[in-house]
Amino acid sequence: MLVLAFDTATAAITVALYEWTPGEGAVPRGAAEAVDRRRHTELLTPSIAQVMADAGAAPEDLSAIAVGVGPGPYTGLRVGLVTARAMGEALGVPVHGVCTLDVIAWATGRDEPFAVATDARRKEVYWARYDSCRARATEPAVGPAPDVLDGAPEGLPVVGEGAALYPEALGYPEASGDSAHEPLLPTATALAELAVARLAGLKGPDLLPPEPLYLRRPDAKEPGPRKKVTPA
Repeated sequence: MLVLAFDTATAAITVALYEWTPGEGAVPRGAAEAVDRRRHTELLTPSIAQVMADAGAAPEDLSAIAVGVGPGPYTGLRVGLVTARAMGEALGVPVHGVCTLDVIAWATGRDEPFAVATDARRKEVYWARYDSCRARATEPAVGPAPDVLDGAPEGLPVVGEGAALYPEALGYPEASGDSAHEPLLPTATALAELAVARLAGLKGPDLLPPEPLYLRRPDAKEPGPRKKVTPA
């Protein structure tokens, strides 16, 4: 089983190719990582092509595609989802969605409760709490950083870019640098490992339809009806 995974729900444009066999489990075949909030469209397709070429794999070899479904800003998130859907339809392979917060959680490898928070802009974060890296305890949400710890056990660790942006609100006033909150961004290697584990029948967060988790309306709005002009 050969799975292509990618995520564009954050500033990271991340791609990975993983193969799963009963004897060896999940084996990485290639990966590409970039961080650029403004170039998701320009970087994603070349990154996919490069990862596939480096692995000596053809699109027809793919068994499935896994894509991060957010939550994330509208513009970046739709790039990955549109690409995944188009590839899945063209190749006739299933496309599975994975919550981007679950990807970051999976990468921590933690077995104790914690939370993940990513940058939602507007001085807010996307967040969820976890019982472990394999089990989410709350639905994804968006709001001010203090919401992450509202009603949570005292001292709950928080990882992700949102935690690095708002350390005082999330219980880390003494933290310096980003190391206290890593991983900051999702990686397609973690996404691929999670997807392969679930497709192989192992425990982990549920796979989702390839539909976006926006959690709030996009900034852009359709223009309203024209105002009537009253004759003088």
